[in-house]
Amino acid sequence: MRVVSLVPSLTEAVAVTAPGLLVGVTDWCTRPGGLGAARIGGTKNPDTAAVAALQPDLVLANEEENREADLEALRAAGLDVLVTEIRTLDQAFAELERVLGACGLPGPGWLEESRAAWSALPPAPAPRAAIVPVWRRPWMVLGRDTFAGDLLSRLGVRNVYADHPERYPRVPVAELNASGAELVVLPDEPYRFTPADGPEAFPGLPAVLVDGRHLTWYGPSLAEAAPALRAALR
Repeated sequence: MRVVSLVPSLTEAVAVTAPGLLVGVTDWCTRPGGLGAARIGGTKNPDTAAVAALQPDLVLANEEENREADLEALRAAGLDVLVTEIRTLDQAFAELERVLGACGLPGPGWLEESRAAWSALPPAPAPRAAIVPVWRRPWMVLGRDTFAGDLLSRLGVRNVYADHPERYPRVPVAELNASGAELVVLPDEPYRFTPADGPEAFPGLPAVLVDGRHLTWYGPSLAEAAPALRAALR
């Protein structure tokens, strides 16, 4: 098969399972290293003509990461587009199986290792209320129905904005500091929070910096994400 992936997480999942299957990936597809596939633009602005020119048997997409207008353009070009929806860990496992199956790939070892790693976690401690910024200038945080929020809930972290009407609401930093949170969780993507860029905005809260790939990617990183996030959030 010839496969184009418009989602970095799915790119890694396919490339690790079957090197050489991918013929096109986005500029944001950084893992695994050494991808030899053609670059076809960003997740939000792919070159749909370039994708069509690659004549893929299948295009992998995600309802959150990719724009419907681009997916419609690919369908209009006669391409088969598989769109995933991943807002929980259980959905991630199911959708990864669907993606790999559509690519003609059997269930890889890393997928079973990932399931086992999350199943082996001890019971979550008493929930701690947290805010989880994903951007600044303006400040944006995790809201309702997010994959990252589901992972955190399994680790004893309650997202203060989990019931917000928006999935990634913009919230002024003063309001964040007055939210009643007990800690702030700062991933290094999509915004690269660092010890010198982020914690200083929340002087009254303990700050936990985490690997954004562990928190937001669904794929081979899930196996290492379970123990790594648990250790970081202790």
